[in-house]
Amino acid sequence: MSLQVLSVASEVYPLIKTGGLADVAGALPGALAAEQVHVRTLLPGYPAVMTALGPHVEALHRWDNLFGGEARLIAGQAAGLDLLAIDAPHLFAREGNPYLASNGTDWPDNAFRFAALGRAAAEIGRGLVPGVTVQVVHAHDWQAGLTLAYLHYGDAPRPGSVFTIHNMAFPGQFPAGLLGALGLPGQAMTVEGIEYFNTISFLKAGLKFADRITTVSPTYAAEIQTPQNGMGFDGLLRARHNVLSGIRNGIDNLAWNPAQDLYIPARYDASDISPRAENKLALQSRLGLKQDPDALLFGVVSRLSDQKGLDLLLTAIPTLIELGGQLAVLGSGSKWYEDGFRNAKAFHPGLIGVQLGYDEGLAHLIQAGCDALLVPSRFEPCGLTQLCALRYGAVPVVARVGGLADTIVDANEMALASGAATGIQFAPVTLDGLQYALRRTADIFRDKDDWVGMIKAGMSTDVSWRRPARTLARLYRDLAGA
Repeated sequence: MSLQVLSVASEVYPLIKTGGLADVAGALPGALAAEQVHVRTLLPGYPAVMTALGPHVEALHRWDNLFGGEARLIAGQAAGLDLLAIDAPHLFAREGNPYLASNGTDWPDNAFRFAALGRAAAEIGRGLVPGVTVQVVHAHDWQAGLTLAYLHYGDAPRPGSVFTIHNMAFPGQFPAGLLGALGLPGQAMTVEGIEYFNTISFLKAGLKFADRITTVSPTYAAEIQTPQNGMGFDGLLRARHNVLSGIRNGIDNLAWNPAQDLYIPARYDASDISPRAENKLALQSRLGLKQDPDALLFGVVSRLSDQKGLDLLLTAIPTLIELGGQLAVLGSGSKWYEDGFRNAKAFHPGLIGVQLGYDEGLAHLIQAGCDALLVPSRFEPCGLTQLCALRYGAVPVVARVGGLADTIVDANEMALASGAATGIQFAPVTLDGLQYALRRTADIFRDKDDWVGMIKAGMSTDVSWRRPARTLARLYRDLAGA
């Protein structure tokens, strides 16, 4: 008999996506099914979600007033997922980014929008929705964090609970004066509750009250217990270290499969990587780069932010060019970074290609066509882009932090000699460190035997959800006593 788990997330691929959280929430249910775990995913009823569910849904529960308006809990299937959605037009009937208004600022009622997600999850978890049985509630990131507070301050029964940190940099902070309106008692606004520097933190609710805390790589689980990387939560995490663990993310091997990928012109696998040359030329053409099969083509698929270390890359571009390199960039972020890459493209025509925004097809083409994928992050909970690079034969060049350190085997001399190397790591995360990594990459690129050996070692690495799902299923069963 399958274990019954409620996954609570603010975005789920392919229905709604702004980042890696959606990929994880979308891929885990299928991977866990192989471990006899049945996952139902609760998410907000954004327009894209409601469209995907269509008219044939079942209304399981109603609220006369869910933070300012009537709402329904509906059930249905879409994209192979068993879904529960909160149909609350006053909170979620907004096109575009699920967190930001069209002017780029947070929706002013985000506290109530994601409190509604948490409240609904807690009610489902406590058995208040007829026909829905839950043994474990698994809440993802700050948007679902208040689930754990509502369970803690609510009535029994309470299911086992897991809270996964996808990025500590986003604490989900809101004014302390909202506590009563969120339906939480006064004692919640203390250091033993959800208080965080005199504000409410949805992230802290998850960290404080979940039965188990996970994050998306073992190294990041250790890093966030330090003042440098704990974002002010390191003391709490050290106190709860016995319930904290790191479980590496995976990727969907069906969505990311170079042998069957319809986004790329030439498909291939590890037995014959020669078609990558055609994809490289297609990528160069797509982004206006000089058609040069011998150029060392670096790729970037990323948010453009300080966290991602892309200011270091902008400064290192002269080094990259001196090494005979080209650069293909796909991403969006702050105006400073977007302007910086636009200017670099203008200054180095034919050597730097940039597309701002996100394009799923171009993301696949970059992975299939670039020689090396750059991920110079200052911190990285796990990262998915380097896992896709391994799958597609693009050599990852990564900072030695978080999940990047856990997933890439550095091309040191012994790793190259044994055939174990899958990429290039660098530390510290400084301009000098990145420039040295670029030079190492160029040196190995010139040795075709070593380079092809790294590609094939990377492509043979298991980057799927198989092992992580097995570990997570054991955690669920431990919580459920199953």
